[in-house]
Amino acid sequence: MAKIKLEYIWLDGYFPTQNMRSKTKVEEHENFKGTIEELGNWSFDGSSTRQASGGASDCLLVPVAIYPDPDRINGYLVMTEVMNADGTPHVSNGRATIDDEDEDFWFGFEQEYFIMDTKTQMPLGFPIGGYPAPQGMYYCSVGGLHTHGRDLVEEHADLCIDAGLNFEGINQEVASGQWEFQLFAKGAKKAGDEIWVARYLLDRLTEKYGYYIEYHPKPLGKDMDWNGSGMHANFSNTALRTSGSKDVYAAICESFRPFVKEHIAVYGEFNDQRLTGLHETASINDFSWGISDRGASIRIPLIAVEKGYKGWLEDRRPASNGDPYKIAARIIKTVKTAKI
Repeated sequence: MAKIKLEYIWLDGYFPTQNMRSKTKVEEHENFKGTIEELGNWSFDGSSTRQASGGASDCLLVPVAIYPDPDRINGYLVMTEVMNADGTPHVSNGRATIDDEDEDFWFGFEQEYFIMDTKTQMPLGFPIGGYPAPQGMYYCSVGGLHTHGRDLVEEHADLCIDAGLNFEGINQEVASGQWEFQLFAKGAKKAGDEIWVARYLLDRLTEKYGYYIEYHPKPLGKDMDWNGSGMHANFSNTALRTSGSKDVYAAICESFRPFVKEHIAVYGEFNDQRLTGLHETASINDFSWGISDRGASIRIPLIAVEKGYKGWLEDRRPASNGDPYKIAARIIKTVKTAKI
């Protein structure tokens, strides 16, 4: 019999921006294969996470995904859903709202973030009491003058790959200390699971560096002339992948127009500070779409057009602090209204 460490991860009840919580269960298993079926439910004190009252504080943790924990011996990362005591989804459970049981929807999320120094409370590369050189030379840069935080970013990439996540890439972004990673999954729920586990690994990794991760979409303030952070949502379904029709693409893009407020409501807190119409964003008050247009709400990738309108769309509005479960759920709901 071997003792294994199971790190149960869940999202708390803070609103509108939820936080990750986790705790470890140590169990003895013989020939543990690392499957969901081998795991049991657990519970936690919901009164400490804004998910229950003190008089009835137990909430359930139901495992939905499991990955090897690359930083622990005999360790596993267990993504869970929060359920009420009667087994129904808790109001904070965004995963349960995803209508994609056939996994027809594929998602590729581009997670941007700032690496912050715990001593200066500023992004890496920012001097105390001042600012580095203006943005321009940081994007995909090489060299110590403009590149900050690569050690952490590379280690995070290795951890994600070792954990079995479908990790697709990294790059430094437009502002100093700003980076991005990309993940892709077939199935909206799996895509959300993997973003949250990747965020968990990133946040945990900062503990040994003296850094922390800032997911605020505009951490330097809305009036600063620096790009904010988003989590662009690339998505497709069978129609987008196979139709070969410009009209189908147009109909799906237009299906988003009546639901701008509903999308913005779940696309992340403080997104009004980022979606200004500047810095490669559309205004939060407008809706637009276009081919290869990074200033549009929804971009039709040039590659999809060159393949005869077979591919995907990119919703550029989600903020870096958005919940991928809620973002995917809203996109799916809207796309299903398209008249095609």
